[in-house]
Amino acid sequence: MPGIDWVEAVAENVCPGHLPDSLVRLRERGVTVVPHGVSLGLGGAERPDQARLTALAERAEALGSPLVTEHIAFVRAGGALTASQHLEAGHLLPVPRTRDALAVLCENVRIAQDALPVPLAVENIAALISWPGEEMTEGQFLYELVERTGVRLLIDVANLHTNHVNRGEDPARALDELPVEAIAYVHVAGGFERDGVWHDSHAHPVPRPVLDILADLAARTRPPGVLLERDENFPEEGELERELDAIRETVASASPKAPAAATVAATHVTGQPTTPPKTSTAPETRQRVALSQAALLSALVAGTPAPEGFDGARLRVQSRALTAKRADVVAKVAPELPTILGDGYRPAFFAYARTRPMTGGYRRDALDFAEHLLLAGRPEDPEARGALTAWWLERSGPAPLEGRPFTRWLRTRTARLALRRARRRTPGHPGPGLPAHPAHHDHGVVDADPAPAT
Repeated sequence: MPGIDWVEAVAENVCPGHLPDSLVRLRERGVTVVPHGVSLGLGGAERPDQARLTALAERAEALGSPLVTEHIAFVRAGGALTASQHLEAGHLLPVPRTRDALAVLCENVRIAQDALPVPLAVENIAALISWPGEEMTEGQFLYELVERTGVRLLIDVANLHTNHVNRGEDPARALDELPVEAIAYVHVAGGFERDGVWHDSHAHPVPRPVLDILADLAARTRPPGVLLERDENFPEEGELERELDAIRETVASASPKAPAAATVAATHVTGQPTTPPKTSTAPETRQRVALSQAALLSALVAGTPAPEGFDGARLRVQSRALTAKRADVVAKVAPELPTILGDGYRPAFFAYARTRPMTGGYRRDALDFAEHLLLAGRPEDPEARGALTAWWLERSGPAPLEGRPFTRWLRTRTARLALRRARRRTPGHPGPGLPAHPAHHDHGVVDADPAPAT
């Protein structure tokens, strides 16, 4: 397809030592590939995980990327700072626009900048819920972030539209307050509205209001690049080309005297700007942010009461959306589960999720869901229960060193003992009804979790 200068790939779905053939071909054609991270949780109360930062750096180097991008969001909460259970959202959640949250975010961004071999740009996210007691608008919050850290911005105009519909925020005001000179590039995406809520799906055509916001931005500054986000439900090539043409025309008509469109490799995103002196965030500041985020996430995924000041109805909508997304992603990372359970998969998963918040990522969640069913003696159909047992046993034991029969027997025996121990830890459960000789399928070892989509 002509005119495509660069693409994004979700960083967590790329293995640096085994790049997909499609990305290799693109790079050979001179197409820039930018790793787009979704799991750092730079807006979270904890400092960024060093292993995740190392992984993001490895992907940038493997792809030869001029920069990497992440999100202004938190994705997990709880743990040591709150002396509470560690919880995973499986989704990008908004940070409060407060001085405390800004201080934590700025330090986390600086930590990430120091760990990455190329410049970092961070993206504004879409949200359904608003924090009470916010002290800044989105534009003011982003301006302060850039002023303190020198970080670049990835401005998602579709997310500005989402926040306009869902939270009543004015996109024009956000653009008025943005430091437009810090923009690395721009996201455009489609979505749909249902029951008064806009869903940023990345699976539908870009609507006119999003293009209007893009035009407003392009009238203020020439964006170095614009990227169409489409994660699934891909249209035919002709329709995709028309959508890209509409985006090009929107930018061109908004600033007809501007020079030809730059790409993500433009000069002003290839070097890290000078940043102000670094200061450490006080421990009590991180703890205040940690407590507020843990209370919100617990209400969303663990059924605890809504924190004071939040819209309870909106929290319930967000909670249902998180559960539905969780079920969808588990079905993608473990496609055998909906095959084994059939039409009973989603009802069973929703029932499980009501009492079992995610604590270890989607792949761990798939194993925990299967174990939960087996401990309850489900599914009731013996054949399905046998298939689920075999699936769980194959993935819950230690990774086999080789494919010899003794190694496979030892792995299966270890997994069976683990399930028996789990059954003993769960009073009142009749047990999974393990078959005498479960079937084996060499599916390999499940590896790292994919992260939440934007």
